[in-house]
Amino acid sequence: MDSPENKLAASSARLALTARPRRNRKSEWARRLVRETRLSADDLIWPLFLLDGAGRCEPIASMPGVYRYSIDTALEAIEEAASLGVPAVALFPNTDPALRDPHGSAALDPENLVCLACCAIKRAVPGIGVITDVALDPYTSHGHDGLLVGDEIVNDETVAVLAAQAVNQARAGADIIAPSDMMDGRIGAIRAALDAEGFESVQIMSYAAKYASAFYGPFRDAIGTNKTLRGDKRTYQMDPANSDEALREVALDLEQGADMVMVKPGMPYLDIVRRVVDAFHAPTFAYQVSGEYSMIEAAVANGWLDGERAMMESLTAFKRAGAAGVLTYYAPRAAALLRRG
Repeated sequence: MDSPENKLAASSARLALTARPRRNRKSEWARRLVRETRLSADDLIWPLFLLDGAGRCEPIASMPGVYRYSIDTALEAIEEAASLGVPAVALFPNTDPALRDPHGSAALDPENLVCLACCAIKRAVPGIGVITDVALDPYTSHGHDGLLVGDEIVNDETVAVLAAQAVNQARAGADIIAPSDMMDGRIGAIRAALDAEGFESVQIMSYAAKYASAFYGPFRDAIGTNKTLRGDKRTYQMDPANSDEALREVALDLEQGADMVMVKPGMPYLDIVRRVVDAFHAPTFAYQVSGEYSMIEAAVANGWLDGERAMMESLTAFKRAGAAGVLTYYAPRAAALLRRG
């Protein structure tokens, strides 16, 4: 007696198809041959959290597998990342609460965590790029990216402090200044301040389209502003409902001297990445933010996702959308996996 499979085969007429897309998927080598998007370690920037002290490597509860490092332990981690081909690290400090004040004064201290780390990294791992965040939230007692007067984040007064902060970081050895504050006019002011101090070769990677997102919670845990932030940041970060506005913001930052631009968050805003790339053909980066990372890791911990596949698929999506590179907490892990092939 014929099996059900044989009966089905006998009753099914062969389809008269000229095009059979599955032919290009029939084997691993064939899939590799026609692959449109390539991800490499060169595409990865590693955001790294700093804290005071020595010999410290402190886990962040809301970001499994991510740590705050004292400068000495950070150097060990950065050396490993560099050996895997990661081209740059982005530094974010968890500033001692005793050093935070309403004016963000510690941002201008040449011996703050970020500046000391810049100097140490350039000595110990000179081949890796150092990206520094320009914003006041790690240094203010109120947790905002700018100066707070009454209930208002004042723009022009903040920009003057940000320009001084950028020069402070450049003196410490920062290769790329990355303003994440979203104040109006800060790129032009920072470019002018850097050039006036002889730092014409220091690049600016602008957080040009940074949205007032719900996906930043674990990051605020990491830098210690989760409990200090007064109110929200919607008067300066962008409305998640807006798309055309992102193009206006990017255009202004490029006109004012940004060398590269960024979209943040990443995955929920791939449409913005694509629009920016198509409109400006400028180096455009995306930030796979803490909330995105933590969602994947939570699903992995529950056995709902294959961690390695989810990691690599998410990073490939940024490249497919047109991003020149990705800031991701997965950078060392992804680079190690890419090395293994």
